[in-house]
Amino acid sequence: MCGLCGFISTKEIPAEAPELGSMQSAIRHRGPDFFGSHVEEHVAFGFARLAINDPAGGRQPMYGEDGNVVAMTTGEIYNHRDLRRQLTARGHVFKTTCDTEVVPHLYEEYGSDFVRRLDGQFALVLYDRRERLFLGARDHFGVTPLFYTSTGDTLVFASEIKAILQHPAVEREVDPVGLDQVLTLPGLVSPRTMFRGVRSVPPGTTVLCRVGEQPREQRYWDLVYPRADEPADRHSDRYYAERLEELLVRSVEKRLLSDVGVGLYLSGGLDSSLVGAIMRRLMPDADIPSFSAAFPERELSEADHQRTMSRALRTEHHERFIHGDEISERLAQVIRHTECPLKESFDAAAMALSETVHDNGVKVVLTGQGADEFFGGYIGYRFDQVRGGRVTGFGQDELREAELRARVWGDENFFYEGDDVAFRATKRGLYAHGLLEDFPDIDCLDHPLLDRERLVGLHPLHRRSYIDLKVRLADHLLGDHGDRMAFANSVESRHPFLDRELVEFVATVPPDLKVRGLEEKYLLKEVARDWIPASIVDREKFGFTAPGSPYLLRQQDELVESLLDPDRIKSDGYFDPAAVARLIEEYSRPGFRINVPFEKDLLMTVITFNLLLDEYDLPRRGR
Repeated sequence: MCGLCGFISTKEIPAEAPELGSMQSAIRHRGPDFFGSHVEEHVAFGFARLAINDPAGGRQPMYGEDGNVVAMTTGEIYNHRDLRRQLTARGHVFKTTCDTEVVPHLYEEYGSDFVRRLDGQFALVLYDRRERLFLGARDHFGVTPLFYTSTGDTLVFASEIKAILQHPAVEREVDPVGLDQVLTLPGLVSPRTMFRGVRSVPPGTTVLCRVGEQPREQRYWDLVYPRADEPADRHSDRYYAERLEELLVRSVEKRLLSDVGVGLYLSGGLDSSLVGAIMRRLMPDADIPSFSAAFPERELSEADHQRTMSRALRTEHHERFIHGDEISERLAQVIRHTECPLKESFDAAAMALSETVHDNGVKVVLTGQGADEFFGGYIGYRFDQVRGGRVTGFGQDELREAELRARVWGDENFFYEGDDVAFRATKRGLYAHGLLEDFPDIDCLDHPLLDRERLVGLHPLHRRSYIDLKVRLADHLLGDHGDRMAFANSVESRHPFLDRELVEFVATVPPDLKVRGLEEKYLLKEVARDWIPASIVDREKFGFTAPGSPYLLRQQDELVESLLDPDRIKSDGYFDPAAVARLIEEYSRPGFRINVPFEKDLLMTVITFNLLLDEYDLPRRGR
């Protein structure tokens, strides 16, 4: 996947560009194998390479034939061989076999619309020297990150925000609306970040900017669901199952293309087990390493199911047992990489797991990520099935809730993470009074989260799926939980369920084949029965959880206690010390537990936000 960074400026950039070296060093973990750069006139590009395809020849930046287009791409272009054949037939000359070399040639041939031809997980930037034009792009689902900020006469960009902060023109300041997103939603939602003025390029979006002008974003792809009232041809259940299986096998096959070995994240659930079974059938004699995170607490651990699947798949299995002490020990490092606060501690387990992958010499792993969002795998999809009509009553609180839901989600009866009006009061009680005075528009639900026009007329399952794609998947599950935790240890994760052709087909599958009655992922399970043991197919979904803030309080960890110190809370000026003290008292009671996913670990967000302040030397607001 690698990492990229750089800047363009109206001023001429010195050839040595010392700030570029600092930016590259900040993302060394994304690409420890090679540093490359290109500096001329108004442009400075820096690259940190994790060598996966064409290790000897795939160094970046890449150039077109005449050198007028310079480009850098992180991630994987899965259809690069077909594109290369097409471009060669049109006269383009290639110097390597690396997938990323197609990017400058595609731009030369098709202009900025070339990104529509790419199949893969990628973030890319290029500079057209003739047009003095910068272009950046992020893949369809947001697997690969890309951030930027425009400050004065300079546009600064990178794969991670920590590199952007190395540029002397960039100021460090908290975006309180980003904090409110983390408290309210699964996590951050592009283009919002925790850093004021720094934008996350949304999935399926390009950024265009000529030297001296302001950047503009353009969407080149979005998932389109059919309207519920539109007539559609209904095929047989067998047709949908066979087509799904065909596309999923093809997707796994694409993601096995690598000049280094490929492993498997094995959770013990349906999705990763099915991916692993397809891997084994495609590579019947290969050594496949599998990796699993497990916990000593049986109620948190899936180790037995993971071992069952490892035996069935004949993998070389590696278990990483995560003890509670390791959670607190890793928290600062986790927040350094996520660049945002969290509501749960599972990212620490994900980081430990990628460390195990790295220690075993593996650079690429396949995962089961993405199936829940498109096959109705979360409890909310079943809730939609049983609720029937209205969930909103006629009291004043219910009417306010209905109005807010209609404004945010386009449906007064849509229940996402909870009762938003009630939780708004909880948040306002948690924030410091001065923060609310200075930022009266802090509530993230008062800011657009997604294009509501895309939700009009959709079946409830498809509405929830689209919202999960935008609000849960891209920046939380694929971002802070996935990409950042994998690349903290120089590991690239690939997601067969996030294949554009596959997802566009699944969008046409009738909702009753995704959730049938109260059975989630019905069609996917029917496909999986020919591939994996029934005990895995039919087991109850097990959500990823790890010891939360109540556990950290019981350990009397010095770091956690210092982060929650009342004087510290007051001087930071973001949270109310009395409200935090009440949470500490409540969470410290014997036997207290947070009912995940129905309840939020508010204290974990306070702890990890304060770690973010420390890790990035962000300004305090105490008065």
